[in-house]
Amino acid sequence: MAQRCLKFLKYTMCVANLLCFLCGVAVLGFGVYMLMMEDGPAALLPSLASLNIANMLVISGIVITCVSFLGFLGALKENRCLLLMYFLLLFLLMLVELTAACLLLWYEDKLSKVITDDLNKGLEEAKGSSGNLTLSEWALVQNYFQCCGVTNVTDWGDKVPVSCCLRECSIPQPPYKQKGCLETMQTFFEDNFLTTGISVIVLCLIEVLGMCFAMTLFCHISRSGLGYKL
Repeated sequence: MAQRCLKFLKYTMCVANLLCFLCGVAVLGFGVYMLMMEDGPAALLPSLASLNIANMLVISGIVITCVSFLGFLGALKENRCLLLMYFLLLFLLMLVELTAACLLLWYEDKLSKVITDDLNKGLEEAKGSSGNLTLSEWALVQNYFQCCGVTNVTDWGDKVPVSCCLRECSIPQPPYKQKGCLETMQTFFEDNFLTTGISVIVLCLIEVLGMCFAMTLFCHISRSGLGYKL
């Protein structure tokens, strides 16, 4: 009975990590594609340009593929070293996630001020750029969140982009979106705070299960010497 349970555990780890590996490859490929399609640095948050979506997808894809590959190979080959590395990496990832969540909650006010200052800086750079504003990150954000500027439309001065208009901008006094992007973005993140928290908890539970499976196989292989035959 114990052998059957361990055999089921082994192949469950293999299948789960194989699926995670494929997902990681897809995320990595999509991140590389977004990097290749980018025209330049982020116009929305200049000081955080290195933390844009494309870079985050590439980093996440690399981490997922490496960790899942260790778990798959360690379970398939019954290798104690790989299983231990898999356990330690999952443990470190969980600590990083929990630490980042705690820091975000602790420094929420300071982070809000930094983002506000950076949004103002990014808007000033967008106003001074000669590129097409409808293709900028500001246009995408203003269209998605139905907002204009950081606080309101007056932030753009005389260079109000088309994405701020509620309807046609060709009329003499076009109607503009009243809410600023900072307010709408804060409301959006507050509304999705519960969903984000649940997602982090579920991710931590999956990592804990992975660590338990890896340690169970590790302990059994250690007790059986050269491993067990299936």
